[in-house]
Amino acid sequence: MTTEPPEIHRMIPTQGSASHLRREISLLGLVATAVAAMVGVGINILPFMVQKSQPGIGSWVPLAYVVAAVPALAAALCYAALVSAMPCTGGSYIIVSRGLNPFAGFIASFSQWFGLSMAMGVVAYFLVPVIRDLLAVAGLSDLAARLDLMLPRLWVSLLSIWLAWVVNLVGIRAYERAVVFMAAVTIVAPMIMTVAGLLNTPQTALPKLQAHFAVPLSSTPMPRLTTAVFLGTAVILFSSFIGFDAVAQAAGEARHAADLARAIMIAIGSVTAYYVCFTWSVYHAVSAGYIYQAALIHDISAPGLMAPLLPKWLSLTILASVTMAILKVLPAVMMANSRSLYAFSKDGILPQVVSAVSKRFHTPHIALTATALSATLCVLGCNLARDFFLGVDLLVLSMLVNFLLSAAALFMLPRVNRELHTQITFMKSRAAQCAISISAIVPLGLLLIVQIVGDLSSAAPWYLKSTTSWAVVMALACLQFWRFWTKAGSKNVDVQARIFSGLPPE
Repeated sequence: MTTEPPEIHRMIPTQGSASHLRREISLLGLVATAVAAMVGVGINILPFMVQKSQPGIGSWVPLAYVVAAVPALAAALCYAALVSAMPCTGGSYIIVSRGLNPFAGFIASFSQWFGLSMAMGVVAYFLVPVIRDLLAVAGLSDLAARLDLMLPRLWVSLLSIWLAWVVNLVGIRAYERAVVFMAAVTIVAPMIMTVAGLLNTPQTALPKLQAHFAVPLSSTPMPRLTTAVFLGTAVILFSSFIGFDAVAQAAGEARHAADLARAIMIAIGSVTAYYVCFTWSVYHAVSAGYIYQAALIHDISAPGLMAPLLPKWLSLTILASVTMAILKVLPAVMMANSRSLYAFSKDGILPQVVSAVSKRFHTPHIALTATALSATLCVLGCNLARDFFLGVDLLVLSMLVNFLLSAAALFMLPRVNRELHTQITFMKSRAAQCAISISAIVPLGLLLIVQIVGDLSSAAPWYLKSTTSWAVVMALACLQFWRFWTKAGSKNVDVQARIFSGLPPE
């Protein structure tokens, strides 16, 4: 009889125990989670600040969104099929570790955890300029100006992170109510700005914009568009679609397993249509040349560009709505990220304490706190560097790796785990599964190559390149996995059969 190390033991709570997560999230809550994680900085800021990081893209941003949506949709289909068979907390960690192999599952999910930690920092960093614009339109110019200073911006960013922690900590029902409410409020601004974009042209908008912004624009002409710039833009905009995977992370708390695939497809379909229409309408009203010049001077956003074209009360409405849109990303992403740590701990890769569940709130309070601390570190980095594109690049690189491995898991699932493959209820056709997984792997792989080549060829020092930063962090994470695996092996424990052949207990 073998003696298993403590890390291998998994607590299987009895029915009604306070030490497990509760299945209380409805279809509406799952869709709101995905939309909350997707719609925020990605649509309100990136399509316009990308003019600075990818000079020359000009008015081709909406088309770049269409290109970015293709691999995102294919990846979403892969996720929907896999999660229908494995409706457990942990998302990509569960579906890849059981569908491909344990190490690939750990790499996919830890890469996701790292990327989303960076995302929370970027979101919190960019929340402040939107609040600044809101205060400026409200007539509080002095207070707005202070938010461009490092310390006020830092404190507001950190406050938003820990507010999201509180929302998640107090229970999944409180989380669902908060996210659904915030998601509903954020619908207001896109509708107003889309209509305003259609009713205005660059000729009518330019005088209003020049009268509103006192800062003189640069005379630097926009560079010519190149293939590398277009593909680089598509890679950056791909990050706007990241978030549908939050549904898979919360799978263990969904009321009905069938809702998971539905929520993913509803979210990715509606958000894709919204992104393309909204971006096109803003560029219809404000010339790409003006947006490029403004982006060279300071951080800009969609409501900041559209507010001068609207009456004051509507300007305040859209700015308040977009503030809520960005703020709501934090609790959704924090919920998803904390469940990755929870799943690692349940399988023994991390200490058992990380999967501890609050007896009062039934939420993984240790995993939530660790996730909030990692986001805090990213906020500090963004504020010290006074830039956010390194965080965006890390997010894109991390999630491309995650989605590639998830697509590979769908392709290999019948060979690796035939029993789980028979449990798929969404997209049951094997031919369709193979076609979708290949259609995801190819464009995702191309985007990953574009990202790595562009990053390594940049003039930034090695420690400010996303590829080397990601490699260093992942190397440290792999050491932890190696420690777990070798310790189990030294005790003659068949970890593959003991843990990774089936789904974890709830």
